Amino acid sequence: MNDDKNVSPSSVDPLARYVRQSLFAPLGTEGQERLQASRALICGCGALGSVAANTLARAGVGKLRIVDRDFLELNNLQRQVLFDENDVAAGIPKAVAAQQRLAQINSQVEVEAVVADVDYRNVLQLFDDVDVVLDGTDNFETRFLLNDAAIKTKTPWIYGGCIGAEGQTMSIVPDRTACLRCLMRESPPPGTTPTCDTAGILGPIINVIASIESCEAIKILAGRWDAVSDVLNVIDLWDNRIRQINLSSLRDAGDCPTCHQLQFPWLEGARGGQSAVLCGRNSVQLTFEQEAKLSLERLAEKLKTVGKVKANAFLLRLEVDGFQLTVFPDGRAIIGGTEDITEAKTVYAKYIGH
Repeated sequence: MNDDKNVSPSSVDPLARYVRQSLFAPLGTEGQERLQASRALICGCGALGSVAANTLARAGVGKLRIVDRDFLELNNLQRQVLFDENDVAAGIPKAVAAQQRLAQINSQVEVEAVVADVDYRNVLQLFDDVDVVLDGTDNFETRFLLNDAAIKTKTPWIYGGCIGAEGQTMSIVPDRTACLRCLMRESPPPGTTPTCDTAGILGPIINVIASIESCEAIKILAGRWDAVSDVLNVIDLWDNRIRQINLSSLRDAGDCPTCHQLQFPWLEGARGGQSAVLCGRNSVQLTFEQEAKLSLERLAEKLKTVGKVKANAFLLRLEVDGFQLTVFPDGRAIIGGTEDITEAKTVYAKYIGH
C-alpha cells in the first residue's frame, strides 16, 4: 500500500507541484516548462531580493543565482522573509542563508549563492547565461551599473525600490522599453534622497513591490512578452495611492545616453565609487581595486588579542574600540559604528591592513 507522505518530491512528475499555477491559462503548461528551463539573477538578497527569491523558487524557475554582499542582523527580520533568528545567530551571509532555505522549499530548483559586491569587475560574469535580472539592491549606483550591463548584453531586468510605505518598479526590456537612464539621467547625489535611516520602511510595501517584480520576471521567463508592463508603477500603501506612468515618450525621444547612444560609464568603471555608506546601518562598506585572498583562520588568530573575534568559512567579525568589523575572504569589509568613510578606512588599515 502506497503512502503519499513518504513520496520524495524528486520521484513524482516535476510539474505536479505547479499544477495550480499552470492551470492559469495565460501561463499554461508550456509556460511552466519554460520557467523550469530558465535562469534568473537576483542582485541583493535583503528585503526585495528575499521575497523575490522565495517567490521564484516556489514558482519553479530552474536556476536562481543570488548575489549579496552582506550578512544578517536582527533588524533584517522585520522585512526579509527568507530568514529567521537562527540564521542571525549563525552569522552567515544572506546569500548562503537564502540558498539553504530555498533548498528546503524546492529541491528541484538549483540555487547558486554568490557572496560578493556587484561592481563593474564582476557584473558581466554574474549576467552570464541568465534570462532575467531582478533588482534587490539598496543604492542607485548599483542600479545604474545593472542598467548598463543589461543594455549591453540585451538582458531584461526589473528595477524596484522602496522607502517608507512607497515603492516603485519598472520592467526594462532592451530595444523595447525605456531604460533606467531614460527615466533619470544621473544617480541622485548622496544625501538628496530619503533613506531607511530617515524615513523608515514598512514590510508590506516590500512584499508588494517584490511580488510585482517577480510576476514580471515570470512573464519574461515564460515568453509572455505581450503581458510585460511598460509603465513605471508607483505605489504608496499608507496613503492608498497607485500611479502608473507611461514611459514610452522617454524611449521614443531617442536621446538616452545608454540605450540609444550605447554609452556605459558605470560598466566601464568610470562612474561609481568603491566605498559606500550602508542604508540604515551606521556602517561603511570598503571595497578595493585588487581583491585579496585572506585566510580568515589566520586573521582570527592574529586578532584574538585585539578584541572579540568570531569567524566561519564565509566571514570574520571583530569587535574593538566601539567598531564592528566584518571582513570577507576577498578583503572587502563592512565597518560598523561609523558613517565616515575616512574613519572606516583608518580602522580597516589599523586592524586588517591592506
